[in-house]
Amino acid sequence: MTSEQQGSVSDIEALTERFQKLRDRKIESASNLKNAQQSLDKLKQQALEEYGINQLDELKAKLQQIKDENARKRAEYHQSLDEIEAELSKIEAAHNATDVS
Repeated sequence: MTSEQQGSVSDIEALTERFQKLRDRKIESASNLKNAQQSLDKLKQQALEEYGINQLDELKAKLQQIKDENARKRAEYHQSLDEIEAELSKIEAAHNATDVS
């Protein structure tokens, strides 16, 4: 075999190896895509069951609504605790005043 023929064989082998690697990547990518699509479908079904919606924009709006509601409830709880502390302070002050008298 001449050096030119050996070079051609090496080129063919290199191309074949490159082709195999690309084919493997394609198969892996197709598998990853299939798994991602299945996961997305499951998550959409779960969102539909839990929230009655499964569209991303609607879910984002629902999430913001939930966050706003939580912030409102947290503020109300904080205010209630402040009122309780204020009442306790009044009671303690009244009790201390009667003890001193």
